[in-house]
Amino acid sequence: MKKIAYFIAPLLVLLFMSSCTSVRVLSDYDKEVNFNSFKSYAFYKTGIDKALISDLDKKRILKAIETEMASKGFVKSNEPDVLISIFTKEREQVDVYNNYWGGGFGWGWNPYYWGGGPGFGWGRGFGWGGGSNVSTRTEGSLYVDMIDTKTKELVWQGRGVGTLNNTKNIEKKEERIKEFVAEILKAYPPMMTSK
Repeated sequence: MKKIAYFIAPLLVLLFMSSCTSVRVLSDYDKEVNFNSFKSYAFYKTGIDKALISDLDKKRILKAIETEMASKGFVKSNEPDVLISIFTKEREQVDVYNNYWGGGFGWGWNPYYWGGGPGFGWGRGFGWGGGSNVSTRTEGSLYVDMIDTKTKELVWQGRGVGTLNNTKNIEKKEERIKEFVAEILKAYPPMMTSK
């Protein structure tokens, strides 16, 4: 049993760590729009100004969008086909981890019980510590909107949701923003299905 626990615990930690770094992406679009006609873009300043993030992070996001759009063959223009706007949302995510994995075989000494909780070596069944850990993290959403300049209507929206790294390391922060933007814009332009 100990061997299984030693094998499973690192896998669970790895799974948890990888889930924290991933970006979950959703996108939606107007299926009546011909996205092949869009070749140029500009940023919609009015919308971007309303985003509730620092001006430095706005610059980082816009620079990442420019990089992704250029890689797709789009050009920035004073007479664009689409306007790009962004907005953000964030919320505190509370995670509760129950460290007790065992069964209830009664009270008393159990040689198979291990962990760092009070009364090490004493407890019920198999398990670790028998307590719970609570942690909080900031989960954020970045929305990227594409607005048709002719119709003034939203034609595409991408949303990335993931854990924001509250780090003082600027390089890590920039890398996380690039990851968010790249994952969101993978879905733009949408793959049009033939009717």
